[in-house]
Amino acid sequence: MAEGLLVVVSGPSGCGKGTICKELLKRNKDMSISISATTRKPRKGEVDGENYFFLTEEIFKSMINKNEFLEYAHVHGNFYGTPKKFVLEKIENGENVFLEIDVQGALQIKEIYPDGVFIFILPPSMEELKNRIIKRGTESEDDIKRRYKNAFEEVKYIKKYDYLVINDKVIEAVEKIESIISAEKCSVDRQSKLINKILS
Repeated sequence: MAEGLLVVVSGPSGCGKGTICKELLKRNKDMSISISATTRKPRKGEVDGENYFFLTEEIFKSMINKNEFLEYAHVHGNFYGTPKKFVLEKIENGENVFLEIDVQGALQIKEIYPDGVFIFILPPSMEELKNRIIKRGTESEDDIKRRYKNAFEEVKYIKKYDYLVINDKVIEAVEKIESIISAEKCSVDRQSKLINKILS
């Protein structure tokens, strides 16, 4: 069985990366989304092993010491991280695993797992990004300004990624990512084992 891919998806708040990942999962049965671990308490309705792996700080720090995360960060008093075992087992079983994560986390993962496929999502324009954040109706004026400013900072890292997908229409963006995955699976580097088998 061919190995799956780790597909790392980043982009500024409001670019629609969450919507794209949900649509990809709906359309492709060989895809799954990575589940993060956290030390924060579960919110109402959240399920351990489905929304997050909820861990004590002691266990989380033990996992850090054992190098069991692809990446981790300390945010607002809690730890968040991507467990290696969960992701790598799925990849070995032929599944494509999506990881929706910020730029800093993506760059950590690239250091540890350069075989991943790194995709940056952007809206058609930065003005459109601002409009999408405003339309949510969940952000204060200060939050909108902060997220908009952060977006310009994040865009500076695009060249660290393998692909850029413009999210003008969700279905078109999804189809582009599906094409990227198909192309990556046919790359000579990834097919080296098969080539050796054919030639032996």
